[in-house]
Amino acid sequence: MADHDFIIPADLARAARALTQVSYTLVARIAELEPERVRAYEHGLGTLDAAESHRLRQALEHFGALFIAEDDHAGYGVRQKFNSVKAQRLETWEGEGGPAYEDDI
Repeated sequence: MADHDFIIPADLARAARALTQVSYTLVARIAELEPERVRAYEHGLGTLDAAESHRLRQALEHFGALFIAEDDHAGYGVRQKFNSVKAQRLETWEGEGGPAYEDDI
């Protein structure tokens, strides 16, 4: 979605977080929001202004959510940024190096 003023609806925020499998506390920390505000928003019990919605969207995108704009044929949505093959490769690459240590050079 190119529209940075797009306010993420509560159902889409909840779906994106479920899809990326991260806790609302972690998303809130990355978005610089109170965890209870994120949780309340996802349950339709609160609102976010444009700046807060933008930060929430950036946090969810950071964890791999890809937002899909509404068009003439279908409504808005969310999907994973990486397909299962790419996600598996990323997990393999991250696990190959072992623990990171400082170079002796």
